[in-house]
Amino acid sequence: MPIAKLLVPVRGDGKGANVLAHAAVVARRFNAHIAVLHSRPQPDQMVPFGVPLPASYREKLMDSAKTLADEEEGHLKAIFERTAAEMGLEIVTEGLPPHDRPSISWHEATGKQIDTIRIHGRLADLVLAAQPDNDRNLGANTLKSALFATGRPVLMCPPSEKAPETIGERIVVAWAGTAESARAVALGMDLIQGAAEVTVLTLGSADGGAPADELVDYLALRGVTARHHNAPQKGDVGEALVAHTKSLGGDLLLMGAYSRSHFSETVFGGATQSVIDEADIPVVLVH
Repeated sequence: MPIAKLLVPVRGDGKGANVLAHAAVVARRFNAHIAVLHSRPQPDQMVPFGVPLPASYREKLMDSAKTLADEEEGHLKAIFERTAAEMGLEIVTEGLPPHDRPSISWHEATGKQIDTIRIHGRLADLVLAAQPDNDRNLGANTLKSALFATGRPVLMCPPSEKAPETIGERIVVAWAGTAESARAVALGMDLIQGAAEVTVLTLGSADGGAPADELVDYLALRGVTARHHNAPQKGDVGEALVAHTKSLGGDLLLMGAYSRSHFSETVFGGATQSVIDEADIPVVLVH
């Protein structure tokens, strides 16, 4: 079983249902288990820091914070149960999940979400996160924590009214012959080997990098039949990767992330940041 466990961090930002729907598509494809992780903030984290308050008022704030956390948990659990029913996912409450059918479980952790992702994401085959909403400043820290702190592939889910019918059936591998590209192939091998169609996409020439034809041969040794498609390199690289993935019929783009530093790409621009900002298809990022 190539993909066995998906981790889906959720919080009260309205993005959980979409990410869960994407996770269900992947879980059904691989008969995988979805571990839904809700990070419950510590009450003292929701009280103003460094502000002297009367003990009675602080206690009221703590009680209010707990009430808000309970309400958020209840709302998210309702989405969890609805998604499980709609997507035909077996809810696992104890013991190991089944291996022959998709399943889902609910987990509570106390602390900041970026910390709980770092801890629990390292033991998942794939971490799923919503595409950041730059206008509302939502989701960027979740994606960064999954990408930089877990060492695992991260599936970024774009906002959509409903999840795609397939994810990973037709994979496009963005190849630049770099160490980051090689790492994406290595950590994404379970997805690659589970795909019905694999395309290696290059833009222009990859001078100094491992040739795409050698990657095709390497994948053949792993039992994967892949084709190579080279497109001219012009305009924004990230936009080109997404556009060519769609034109090739791909339902998933697999790519190495941030060959330059995150700060450099965020400030000066780069292929990864462009994909994160603009992609309207599922993308697996590997750092």
